[in-house]
Amino acid sequence: MAEAQQSRMQAAIDSMVQGLERENIRKMQGHMFRCSANCCENDKASMQQVHHCIEHCHAPLAQAQAIVTKELERFQDRLARCTMHCNDKAKDSLDSGSKEQQVKQQLESCITKCVDDHIHLIPSMTKKMKETLADIAQ
Repeated sequence: MAEAQQSRMQAAIDSMVQGLERENIRKMQGHMFRCSANCCENDKASMQQVHHCIEHCHAPLAQAQAIVTKELERFQDRLARCTMHCNDKAKDSLDSGSKEQQVKQQLESCITKCVDDHIHLIPSMTKKMKETLADIAQ
């Protein structure tokens, strides 16, 4: 992917992830630590019970992180398929005798369209993840 397009995509993804971390994940982390501390305050619990309690406190955050990771991987796979399609089209154009400069422009245009299309998907993907994370946090 062209450097400028890659930078645009990375900035959009970074912004989304930072928003999710700030608005959702961080709150879940705070809850997890408070919950874990409460587990340790129980003087009557056995070591195993405290360990189980702490694991229970960590589970929602681990689930949330897995969901975010899975969504980002799916998104990256879709983007990669789109750019691979652009590369295939460019190779086909070269093989059919198109001029290299023309093929480079077509490739750049195709990749730009992939990035634009995928950047437009980020708000709905973010909304879906926030709803899922909110459900987990409850």
